[in-house]
Amino acid sequence: MPASPIEIPRALVNQILHHAQSFPEREVCGLVGAKDGIPTSWHPVANAAASPQVRFQLDPKGQIEAMRRIRERGEELFAIVHSHPTAPAELSPADLAGAAYLDALYWVISLDTKGVLEMRGFRIAQHKSVEEIKLSLKNEFTPVIKL
Repeated sequence: MPASPIEIPRALVNQILHHAQSFPEREVCGLVGAKDGIPTSWHPVANAAASPQVRFQLDPKGQIEAMRRIRERGEELFAIVHSHPTAPAELSPADLAGAAYLDALYWVISLDTKGVLEMRGFRIAQHKSVEEIKLSLKNEFTPVIKL
């Protein structure tokens, strides 16, 4: 049975997409915190990959700091986000190989969409099987903290 769609506040999506568009030549990455299962905060983390144009690796110090901020806000890790500057919004074999937080969702943004940004969500199971999770915009006002 497919998972229910995840509603994401429009302001949060705008923050994430703006960050990705600000660095179109490399993959950007970060974490999304949630309170009571509702995504509420965006925490950009530097990409420490040797080839950031085609791969992402969360900077360890930045990841620890983002996780600390999420915890201090009374939130839990909800999603790990990264962009693909020239590839579709799909998990690559390298993304799957590096997936370590199977409780979190993985959101992938594609900037290679001829003017229309694409963001898709995935859940990765223990044996690296992938299930797409439908993402939808929540239009009502929800306070979103910009960090």
